[in-house]
Amino acid sequence: MAGKRLGVAVVGAGRIGTLRAGMAASHPAVDFIAISDKDPARAAVLAESVAANFSSGDNLEVITRPEVTAVVVSTSEPEHALAVIQALEAGKPVLVEKPIALRLEDADAMVAASRRTGVDLRVGYSLRFQRRYILTKEHILRGKLGRIVGGTGRLYNTRAHGLQILKRSLEATFVQDALTYLVDLFCWYLEGNRPVEVYAKSHGVVYRRAGYDADEVTWAIVNFADGALVSLGVGYALPPKYPIHGRAVRVEVLGEKGVALLDEDHKENILYTEEGFPHAYVPEHGLEMVFLTSNASGNAALGGYWGPLGDETRAWLDHLATGKPSPHTTAEQARLTLEVTLAIERSARLGRAVKLPLQDEG
Repeated sequence: MAGKRLGVAVVGAGRIGTLRAGMAASHPAVDFIAISDKDPARAAVLAESVAANFSSGDNLEVITRPEVTAVVVSTSEPEHALAVIQALEAGKPVLVEKPIALRLEDADAMVAASRRTGVDLRVGYSLRFQRRYILTKEHILRGKLGRIVGGTGRLYNTRAHGLQILKRSLEATFVQDALTYLVDLFCWYLEGNRPVEVYAKSHGVVYRRAGYDADEVTWAIVNFADGALVSLGVGYALPPKYPIHGRAVRVEVLGEKGVALLDEDHKENILYTEEGFPHAYVPEHGLEMVFLTSNASGNAALGGYWGPLGDETRAWLDHLATGKPSPHTTAEQARLTLEVTLAIERSARLGRAVKLPLQDEG
């Protein structure tokens, strides 16, 4: 691929960092890879597996390597801000995992750093990179739906997957970890039409019985500035061995001239095997039947990685190497998505509508 040569630092050697590092290692524009993790042994293991040039337990040491020209931040959510700001201040564009942060203060600091330095910051909302969703955005831009007047979106997942999220981070709620994808998607579809009010309700028994302060079901109505209404819901209440490996999503976009009805429940692709199929997110329990395309990030097959996370990573590297436009979520868009998800949680907690922009609860 003609264009700039790249050196990529991957900060955070967990599951997603491992996938990003593997895709960077196979990208034709990448000449140098460095890995960091707060556990230097884990960084070293990942570095060896992708034939990286350097690894460390010190994020800043990796970010500031002169060979590094771009940084992927795949740490846990509360740790995003420091590594992102360090990279931006070093003049290196960043791709950070969603959500951009769990607090508006951290998101604001990252947005400010990107503006101050003039260095690009993008956020990994891989749902955008599924064909059905990016084609819908294209046809919205072409005016095929006309003015969007409303819509709905829901995302379901299993209780087993939900427990994995809660064990990883008690702060990463199902709204901020999962419903955030649909908030990003609809804010993208209604770009320039700012959300102004949210009303939400939540309910749960399963996780509370397990000792977690978490509701498995949340539904929200988001009101946009021109009156458009979007209903968004998340439910992590499916049985533990329901045959999905990630999310089951449905999206409907209603316009004055047309409609987009997008079904991503994955029931059209079924594999059954007596050998057992390993669960991507819950390794300790496999399934005999699986909806084959339901792993949210994608799948490794025939020496490559196929699916939205792969397309998203490669598109970002292509963008850096060639200047090719990319639909990745901008820092400002991700900050708005965070604000809406926080408003959803606040509304559900208080039992009343919440206005945007968010004000202190004081």
